[in-house]
Amino acid sequence: MTRIFLPLAVVSTIFLVATFVLGLQIDDPKVLDRAVQAGVSAHFLTALAALCFATLVHAVVLTYFMGTGRWIEETSTAYHLPESYFAENQSLKYRVVPMIVGCFALLLTTGALGAAVDPASPVQFTGGMGLSATMWHRGFAIVTLLANIAAHYGEYLALFRNGEVVEEVLAEVRRIRLEKGLAV
Repeated sequence: MTRIFLPLAVVSTIFLVATFVLGLQIDDPKVLDRAVQAGVSAHFLTALAALCFATLVHAVVLTYFMGTGRWIEETSTAYHLPESYFAENQSLKYRVVPMIVGCFALLLTTGALGAAVDPASPVQFTGGMGLSATMWHRGFAIVTLLANIAAHYGEYLALFRNGEVVEEVLAEVRRIRLEKGLAV
């Protein structure tokens, strides 16, 4: 799974960085100049794509853990394997779930703040606590980008270890089947 995850995580990060860079290039979204509005549109569309793709990558990780957890549980029951395999899989899964949920919440919050900053939006967020609405959006964008990078690192470590657990289960099943004279 790590071979699949790494390219997905890299593309997700590139999307998020591209969105951030496009957003930095917008000086004042209220200017009705064609070039400025094209920049706003590019930032908006890239942000939507980045949000969808980052969510997809995190969902793939969660789905993988759900699938391997079920497989390890059923295989452990069928072959009377120790509970430690399933327990470690569950521990790894529940270690990444808060990262996934946190990233998703940050992605949505950053997008919502971006929408509220848009001058064409009926919701006009003017900022607060001494920061402009643009600064809030930019600050959340930085936190979101860094949180997704950190989550990808954590997810990679968990996926790598889970792959080792799956290999251990396969080796144990192979050993049991050979002892009983069954096909491997």
